[in-house]
Amino acid sequence: MIDLYTWPTPNGRKVSIALEEFELPYQAHAVNIGKDEQFTPEFLAISPNNKVPAIVDRESGRSMMESGAILIYLADTHNRFWGDDRYVTLEWLMLQMGGVGPMLGQAHHFLKHNPGKARYAEERYAAEAKRLYGVLDKRLAEHAYLAGGCYSIADMATWPWISRYEWQAVDFATYPNLLRWYLEIAERPAVQRGYDVPIYVNPIPRP
Repeated sequence: MIDLYTWPTPNGRKVSIALEEFELPYQAHAVNIGKDEQFTPEFLAISPNNKVPAIVDRESGRSMMESGAILIYLADTHNRFWGDDRYVTLEWLMLQMGGVGPMLGQAHHFLKHNPGKARYAEERYAAEAKRLYGVLDKRLAEHAYLAGGCYSIADMATWPWISRYEWQAVDFATYPNLLRWYLEIAERPAVQRGYDVPIYVNPIPRP
């Protein structure tokens, strides 16, 4: 059994979707970041960086923070969802961790939550969002999934960020390969279940 400490953010949804895809038993514990619950001593003992998600694997006794590290741990522990090639999967997972997540997160901050306050920042992160969408679209023009022909943890990591395309000032219709991938993954039952953990917020957006 795995204890999952999470909130319905893109990073949180990565791991709840993964746990559903891996078909692992888990118990979700809501950490309401709107109420600063990520700063409680109990949560900081598991996630010293005060970020969701985090897990505790009751079988091994291991606690883990950082969504990318958790995905690698699950894939290694259960030898699944490594795609066609482990290192290719890690490449695209690292792109999500170092690019897609941080840059789209900044787009959310300036374009969705603070519009009109910093024109330069809005233009910068809107442009970077479009650039990253282009990188993903080009990759998916040549491959069914980010790591190649097989669905992998790289897809699980990236999809929740793209599911907030409405916050990112992009015209999704101009990225047809990414759109094909996004809609296909949105139909996966495990993704649909994991999307609503730990609480239902909204239906999965569909362009």
